[in-house]
Amino acid sequence: MLDVALPGTGGMMPLPKRWLTSCLIRYKGNSLLIDCGEGTQIALRELGWSCKPIEAIFLTHFHADHIAGLPGLLLTMGNSDRTEPVTVYGPKGVGRIVQAVRVIAPELPFETRFEEIQGTEAAFSVIGLTVTAFRVNHRVPCYGYEISVSRSGRFDVEKAKANNIPLRLWNPLQKGESVEYEGRLLTPDMVLGEARRGLKVVYTTDTRPTPDIVKHAEQADLLIIEGMYGEHDKEDNARRHRHMTMPEAAEIARQADPKRMWYTHYSPSLVRPDDYLKEMQRIFPRAETPRDGRCISLTYEDED
Repeated sequence: MLDVALPGTGGMMPLPKRWLTSCLIRYKGNSLLIDCGEGTQIALRELGWSCKPIEAIFLTHFHADHIAGLPGLLLTMGNSDRTEPVTVYGPKGVGRIVQAVRVIAPELPFETRFEEIQGTEAAFSVIGLTVTAFRVNHRVPCYGYEISVSRSGRFDVEKAKANNIPLRLWNPLQKGESVEYEGRLLTPDMVLGEARRGLKVVYTTDTRPTPDIVKHAEQADLLIIEGMYGEHDKEDNARRHRHMTMPEAAEIARQADPKRMWYTHYSPSLVRPDDYLKEMQRIFPRAETPRDGRCISLTYEDED
């Protein structure tokens, strides 16, 4: 099971009832955070989710509405008696940028580590998840993220017997461990069936539409995507500043066909995103316009 939340859904600046964009994902007791705009720690508190278990922070890019909340969040994590390291991932220069904003939060009881994302695509293993960064099209280097959980096949008793696997070795092999036995290397595929469908969440914002977004979002369980503008008179503004309109995002979802699609990163001018929802659902019926604090627990297909 994968828990996903949007503590904040706003872009550019926080509003009285809308915090800046962020996404928190929990898996097996640990968490990763995507983006950390001003007020993120307050939004997490309103959500009721702790920031202490955050193992990694992924930044899409370095504009203030995506990183200005980092000093406060890191201080709050330190005040919660955290001592384990936190790794911050982001475009080239992430260490320099984060250390600069940390001038106002210089002393932390844990180590802050940095991983620069290189090239157009890179994959990382974090808290048991695979996080794939892919380059999108904004005014500065910017990445979207695909977060996936792989899932092994079911244990196959007949296959284990056919491969002459002793009963006492079934358990470690089922858990994915390889075992040496009487000169043989026994591997998990000798007792497991075909891999089953896992879970996939894609998060992308601050970008023009790109084919890579469609590619990564194909048949995702949840696509979280920028819906900066719903107003038709904002289309030129979106192109000029390399953002995405709600119809453009809905068209990406129509092509990729995720199970669910959530908008995020609303412009301050987009006071009521719900006003445009019916129009968007004519393009992609499963489009939704969540507000701050929206949560979902994603389960495997055979557990639905």
